[in-house]
Amino acid sequence: MLEQVFGSSSDESDSSDRYSDGEREREWEWESISEVKGLWLCSNFLSPRHQSCILTSIQSENWFPSPSVNQAMRFGLQHLPSWAPPLAHSIRRSIRLQAHNPPPLPAHILYREPLFDQMIANVYQPGEGICAHVDLLRFDDGIAILSFESDCVMHFTNASLSVPVLLTPGSLVLMSGEARYRWKHEINRSPEFQIWQGRQLTQSKRTSITLRKLSPSTP
Repeated sequence: MLEQVFGSSSDESDSSDRYSDGEREREWEWESISEVKGLWLCSNFLSPRHQSCILTSIQSENWFPSPSVNQAMRFGLQHLPSWAPPLAHSIRRSIRLQAHNPPPLPAHILYREPLFDQMIANVYQPGEGICAHVDLLRFDDGIAILSFESDCVMHFTNASLSVPVLLTPGSLVLMSGEARYRWKHEINRSPEFQIWQGRQLTQSKRTSITLRKLSPSTP
């Protein structure tokens, strides 16, 4: 089923993203967040069907058997869930099909193998978020964050500026270069903090998937 949804991860020559049920080709739309160099957003990366498929797979894995368990990590390509390599392939293909210069990921990251070999899944209940941080240096440049279930605003901050980015269900954020190393990112979902363009966002459970690659120097 996952292969039907995502396609074969080995089919690099395919220039489209066709689905077995006759869905139209994907038309990914990448947006550069100009204030933060190296930060890109694709709001329509995953279709509702893709999102449902991944969430169903996560549920079947029983990673979160109780509300007290809200995080699952997998290290090493062989330990990633079956949908992760095709997902990484779709990320690569979506970038290859766009005409931005520079592209959402520089070539030395885009064409590395594997693109990602570590995954972390998080479940956030209403009101829960993440504090401001830069991902550990044990992970290489180039980080992907996918959002599911609930809208939220992620803030990217440095010493003098805070840049809000709306993450909708099915969206994908890519961070590389300055965005990855020089900007912190955080999500504050406390009451009255989730505001976008003057309106307060309705908070529900949110699931996120982060894909990274371990640094070659990591033991």
